[in-house]
Amino acid sequence: MNIRRVPFDHPDAVKLNDEVQAEYDLRYGDGGDATHLDPSDFAPPNGLYLVAYDENDVPVASGGWRRQDANDEGNLDGDAELKRMFVTEQVRGRGLARRILAALEEDARAAGRTRMVLETGTKQPEAVALYTSSGYEPCVKFGYYRFHEESLCYAKALQVP
Repeated sequence: MNIRRVPFDHPDAVKLNDEVQAEYDLRYGDGGDATHLDPSDFAPPNGLYLVAYDENDVPVASGGWRRQDANDEGNLDGDAELKRMFVTEQVRGRGLARRILAALEEDARAAGRTRMVLETGTKQPEAVALYTSSGYEPCVKFGYYRFHEESLCYAKALQVP
């Protein structure tokens, strides 16, 4: 697998985002994640967006982080918010999500972010298992879905060198 930095509005990122939105809709029946995202959210130094490609240069996974500081949605100064982590069904179970997560954490840490946060949901047990096994712990809810019953929020301290 080849993991590359791409803009959030790159055609391959858009394709994978459409796929993850369809999966969210299938699981939750709500049309997908309504959180507003702008391509500039993931442009350095504000964040990073990654797409993984298979041996045939087909995009098969994605994920990004965006800078967040204290705001009225519950974020804290120094937060890096994980967004759109997704692996296509045909390549799941190969550790690709862990590789992307590690790369995003490393980049956020290098950018001076002190905490990685994420929001997932009760109908995404695979995501919960990935994050908890990677050192994430439940935290105070934040973000667009902070008042939704199915929302789960996690955080992990990023040790800045």
